Amino acid sequence: MRRLVIMNQKGGVGKTTTTANLGGALARMGWRVLMVDLDPQAHLSIHFGFDPEQEAPTIYDVLTGDAKAGDVLFRSAEGVTLIPSCVDLAAAEVELVGHADRHAILVRAIDALDEPFDAVLIDCPPSLGLLTLNGLTAAYEVLIPLQPHFLALQGLMKLGQTVALVRERLNPMLRIAGVVICMQDTGTLLSAEVIHGLEQILEAQRRAGNAWSDARIFHTRIRRNIKLAECPSHQVSIFEYAAKSNGALDYAALAHEMFAAVEVKELVAADVAATIPMPAPRTEPVPAVEVPMSRQAAGA
Repeated sequence: MRRLVIMNQKGGVGKTTTTANLGGALARMGWRVLMVDLDPQAHLSIHFGFDPEQEAPTIYDVLTGDAKAGDVLFRSAEGVTLIPSCVDLAAAEVELVGHADRHAILVRAIDALDEPFDAVLIDCPPSLGLLTLNGLTAAYEVLIPLQPHFLALQGLMKLGQTVALVRERLNPMLRIAGVVICMQDTGTLLSAEVIHGLEQILEAQRRAGNAWSDARIFHTRIRRNIKLAECPSHQVSIFEYAAKSNGALDYAALAHEMFAAVEVKELVAADVAATIPMPAPRTEPVPAVEVPMSRQAAGA
């Protein structure tokens, strides 16, 4: 099972958009996808048609011990399963202060699920508090969406320090998988300069042998695309809303790059690239950091 936490303490960088549409791409691959909405704003939940105002159990009830994860699963029309959120989740950090293992509630809840999943995607709030700590403890990989603006680089080192601390004390399997550039304005000088600066930062951190050792900047760039902003109001991913848009093409490419070990340069750059057949997951257990092979490549 692949477990990714999508995080950045800076808001508005594309965390929820990436979680929703990467999950949608994996579902098109035939993967059994579980998404966990750890943000009290519940935008990921709303994106897939869950009403956070209804009287239904959510991740808040799981964290406070009033429900099991298997009791709060929400099935979307696209074939992804969601553990939804609600505004009450904002109070969870205060309510759990006296809980001895408050950082490990989510990982125990996911481990206790009877239903098998191939990938778990955890959408975190724009902070480094207890909710994000639960996400980091439950995950194996960290994906960092980053808008190519100068100020977006400023919090990266703090984020890396947090990941290193969690890996040292709580979750030794955790690693930073990499950074995905979101909302890119192609061809701008600022974008190129920020990406160059990010490359220099990661190179220096790799030499230091810390939490960034395995991190990379994914070749896929998520271009600014109005269709990505529109699809949440229709409660579907970009693949259901505008399958031939740049947004769909980019997230399909990211899914290939991250989960099928396909380099972007090998993809067919056509207007129908968003519908390129994607490999199905292997049926046998896969180590957390291993990239699953296609059935054909595995000889199935």
